Amino acid sequence: MSNKLSVIGCGRWGSCLAWYTDRIGEDVTLYGRKGASDFAALKETRKNEFVTLPASVALTDDLAEALASDTLIISIGSQNLRAFLAECAPFDLTGKTIVLCMKGLEIESGMRLSSIVREVLGERVRVAVWVGPGHIQDFVLGIPNCMVIDSDDEETKTELAHRFASDLIRFYVGQDLVGNEIGAAAKNVYGIGAGILDGLGYASLKGAFIVRSAVEMARFITACGGDAKSIYGLAFLGECETTFFSPHSNNKRFGEKFVRGEAETRLCEGVYSLEVLHRQSREKGVEMPICDALYRCVIARETDAKTLLATLFSRSLKEEF
Repeated sequence: MSNKLSVIGCGRWGSCLAWYTDRIGEDVTLYGRKGASDFAALKETRKNEFVTLPASVALTDDLAEALASDTLIISIGSQNLRAFLAECAPFDLTGKTIVLCMKGLEIESGMRLSSIVREVLGERVRVAVWVGPGHIQDFVLGIPNCMVIDSDDEETKTELAHRFASDLIRFYVGQDLVGNEIGAAAKNVYGIGAGILDGLGYASLKGAFIVRSAVEMARFITACGGDAKSIYGLAFLGECETTFFSPHSNNKRFGEKFVRGEAETRLCEGVYSLEVLHRQSREKGVEMPICDALYRCVIARETDAKTLLATLFSRSLKEEF
């Protein structure tokens, strides 16, 4: 028996989510804003550069129609979430399940995305996050991966993990919503650093970069009330594989182009999260040398990429962990 759900957001990842959930037997509606160029293209051709949507996926620019589904998968820019939820608030959303398939931290408040849902919509909805490694380009070719569903409600995350599982994606049930959300957002930040290494021809340093990134993020997650061990799961280290090494990674591409002085027009969530991590690490008194160096290089423009690396690798001798 199919289940009714709506995917909110018709960009690359949103269209992939519509394709995937239709593939596993869901009754899917994909929502895009009226007048949006990517949605207009989907309506005309039912495809974009990555996926072709079958006729069974309904397309709508009517928000009321999209919100009629019991399950709402949201895949939009993290900085647009609060405004979108405010549009949804007047509708009757009681008992609906909201699944956030997006990664980031709100730049102004520093809040996690699930916390924004709670603040705007209250307790009338169930909230979960869908995070973990995987790129659209691989999924559409049938290349499998593993991902995580987490929530502050045990029944919700267990139910969704079973519901969305298939031969293409194996889901794990997360045990730390705080750690998994922060980790998923932070991997984009360090992905920029990985791109900088590639752009400078220092890809051999990625091993050290991953390990030290995990160490400082474990400290940060602990300071935020999460479990440090979560950093070693799929939401951070698992995602580092795709973010640090895949040619499909937007954040890695941003770092490479930054080093070369080229403009990057695609969305790079890591830039927003970098500003939040830098600010909050100082507020919480957490030592995060890589994050600090990336901030000074990418956002404050106080130093260049080669000086950034020299600073990091000339630090005083320390024990490994």
